[in-house]
Amino acid sequence: MSKFSRIAEILAEDGIVGPAGFHPAVPASESWLERAHDPAYVQRILTGTATRAEEKAIGFAVDARVTQRSLHATGGTVVAARLALEHGLACNTAGGSHHAGPHGGAGFSVFNDVAVAAATLIADGDVQRCLVFDCDVHQGDGTARIFAQDPAVYTLSIHCARNYPTDKATSDRDVALPDGVVDAAYLALLPALLTQSFAAAAPDIVFYNAGVDPHMDDRLGRLSLSDGGLAERDRRVIGFFRERGIPVVGVIGGGYSRDIDALARRHTILHRVATEFR
Repeated sequence: MSKFSRIAEILAEDGIVGPAGFHPAVPASESWLERAHDPAYVQRILTGTATRAEEKAIGFAVDARVTQRSLHATGGTVVAARLALEHGLACNTAGGSHHAGPHGGAGFSVFNDVAVAAATLIADGDVQRCLVFDCDVHQGDGTARIFAQDPAVYTLSIHCARNYPTDKATSDRDVALPDGVVDAAYLALLPALLTQSFAAAAPDIVFYNAGVDPHMDDRLGRLSLSDGGLAERDRRVIGFFRERGIPVVGVIGGGYSRDIDALARRHTILHRVATEFR
């Protein structure tokens, strides 16, 4: 949990965020959450009555503090999406909780912020079609399940095959990688995937999950990307869509290390690259 505050601190310390500071997140509303999740599940989280089975699937106890963080992280992605529609590109300092599915949370994900934001933009008439381009090392199974029957949202997941979750969902496009993939091999996949997903989705907006858990030093990753490889990945994904005038919403996704400062700095690669497209 402590990586989130440290990400914000580093962005301010290094001047990535200017004097005006951050756009504040707003807590996700109940109506937003119910666009992606079962209302009964949403109620249990909001009232502090999550079951033991639900907390076990999520991976930790869902107390009031966790609930508030989850609400603000989810609301932050909605805010970022609206800013992206206005300015072309915006990034959350959290988000990417892609394991939460229609019926509940899982894998450190209480609410699926990208799914909530995409469904909210569509419901409000801000966009008609969305693309979720997910580069977290773990499959975006919750997002795939939420939008399995929704042609308005195209889901793509590039992930490590031999990693969580064991029970994979079916995205519109899944790219399951073997262990140990390095920068060159990973980056070589992107041109075709970007072109194909853009053609298939015809998106009005792109949600980009820039998880740093494909990094060679990640505790849970199993892939072998470097800092430079992650930066080039972000540059190619963001650049592809911005060159075509498509708004991009960046979320940080997963990243796991006992060295919180190193991990937080790794997550800020997304925001540093994003400044290249101002």
